[in-house]
Amino acid sequence: MINRMAQRPITAKIDLHLVKVLHTVIAERSVSRAAMRLRSTQPMVSAQLKRLRELTGDALLVRSGQGLAPTDAALAMLEPAARLLRDAELLFAPQQRSGAFDPASACLSFRIAASDYLDPLFLPRIVERLKREAPQAQVELHPLSAEIDYRRKLAAGDVDLVIGNWLRPPEELHMGRLISDDIVCLVASDHPAASGRGGGRGWTVERYLDSEHVAPMAFHAGAPGVIDEHLAAQGLQRNVVVRSSHFSLIPLMVQRSWLVLTTGRLFCSRYVDALDLRIVRCPVQFPPLTYYQLWHDRTHAAPPLRWLRETVRDVARQLSSPERA
Repeated sequence: MINRMAQRPITAKIDLHLVKVLHTVIAERSVSRAAMRLRSTQPMVSAQLKRLRELTGDALLVRSGQGLAPTDAALAMLEPAARLLRDAELLFAPQQRSGAFDPASACLSFRIAASDYLDPLFLPRIVERLKREAPQAQVELHPLSAEIDYRRKLAAGDVDLVIGNWLRPPEELHMGRLISDDIVCLVASDHPAASGRGGGRGWTVERYLDSEHVAPMAFHAGAPGVIDEHLAAQGLQRNVVVRSSHFSLIPLMVQRSWLVLTTGRLFCSRYVDALDLRIVRCPVQFPPLTYYQLWHDRTHAAPPLRWLRETVRDVARQLSSPERA
């Protein structure tokens, strides 16, 4: 006699909440923290983790030092679980079926990967706007760094939107231009470039290139970055002595040294009143620094994400307007 129970597909044993537990436990690497994020209890999450171990045939989390570490099999499940949860959100959202979107009642997660080069107020203003207009939505802010493959994450649904600046944005992605900003130098008030003589004719291309520079880490390994890429195209090279993945801390480094930061005026203008810094012209002619938001074709028509992109665009334009706060 055929055992019909044994023939049941694996999907018959799994509910969507169990997938969410799987993703949260692996991402948090802690049953207690996962319980907090899921608004559940530790015993309940432990029982669900036990069931997941039985279904997958893997330990998923193992002891490592003072905490827990995901197994290789668990790490391999993380991305498919995130993609499944994201697709389920879009599939079952009433707004997705009707073509409309009501942010006030939305219970979605918005995932944004962004650099902090644009303006130190940019990401806080986006969070402020999203929480005001979509109070039930969750917001995840991911960094852009050499370790982040943002193209893959967009394709997999791990992030919904990527915000940054590129000389040539990837052609396979949808692109929306946010703002353009002129490139300037940020220096300490006692830097020679900030003096009347040094900041005038004395602040030459040669002196600029010979100065000690601080620069952010590139978006991906081996990339020179927008500034150095443009310099290289002109056969020029500056003397970068410090590279930092913490862009918002660079003005503090500049204030206490003769380092030169080359970036957009909008970012620099946020610090000159609070710190002992000066904005000076850049002797090298650069094209405007243009910031874009990028997204994948898989989410192009989704009403919630279209609303997200429009919100990001509005925040960027408000910050760049002359009467901005």
